[in-house]
Amino acid sequence: MLSEDALRKYRQAGDIIHKVLKHTIDKVHPGMSILELCNMIEGEIRDSGALPAFPANIDVNNVAAHYTAKIGDEAVIPPNSVVKIDVGAHIDGYIVDSAVTVYFNNAYSMLTKAAWTALRNALDTAKAGVELSRIGAIVDKTISSFGFKPIRNLTGHLISRYRLHAGKSVPNYDDGSRVKMLNGEVYAIEPFATNGRGIVTDAPEVTIYMLLKTNVKKLTEEANSALNYISRNFNQLPFTPRWLVEEFKDKTMSIINELTRRGALYGYNVLMESGNGFVAQFEDTVIVTQDGVEPLAKVLELIN
Repeated sequence: MLSEDALRKYRQAGDIIHKVLKHTIDKVHPGMSILELCNMIEGEIRDSGALPAFPANIDVNNVAAHYTAKIGDEAVIPPNSVVKIDVGAHIDGYIVDSAVTVYFNNAYSMLTKAAWTALRNALDTAKAGVELSRIGAIVDKTISSFGFKPIRNLTGHLISRYRLHAGKSVPNYDDGSRVKMLNGEVYAIEPFATNGRGIVTDAPEVTIYMLLKTNVKKLTEEANSALNYISRNFNQLPFTPRWLVEEFKDKTMSIINELTRRGALYGYNVLMESGNGFVAQFEDTVIVTQDGVEPLAKVLELIN
């Protein structure tokens, strides 16, 4: 079971994410710089007394996950787009991971509603003792009822202190697993709906990294310094090279590339819908109880 201290920190992080997402929904618009949007979100998380649990993900149209602004990124929110805003905050390692979708063309209102409704139905079903595959079945049935497909190879995930993915997965379809939710566990539940094939594939681009190991021999002095900096500041949580620029200036990407080649860092490929379909996502982090779940970011209240 979670301690009172852990509960307090989870709830505080959830309140911060709710506030940040509410402000972001009000501010985001076609033509807005994605770099400006990421900096705004991450800055508000820090100003509110938490730290980003990972870089703000701004995933547009057929991009399903893992895109954050690059150093000097000139990309903007396109007109008529569907935009997933996936953000996380932690306080002392207690992570809340949540996402909303906004759209700028009414043609995508039902796609967005499908993902929103799937999250609502999943949260209504979830409680201690429920099989994770049952959550997946509910997500699949809900999204399919709107005429769309869930993304089968993206999942929700168990969260523990300083670990975004702590072992168990919450599928978006019935995968046949008999693994159950347990009282006091913390999960990110995140349905993805698409008008494409329902599968994501890796794009070549990488914008987010995570520390894999710190014991790497024969690094350049700058790379060794950066490795220590990453370990000290981000633990094993995902980060963006943007967060290193102040310290390492124009050498940042050459250092990142060296550390990746040497196996010190893992790069998260941007994930694209394989049929070029547009994608909508809603996500909340929940604490499992005997009677249901406690949503921490309360994202369903943000868009309805």
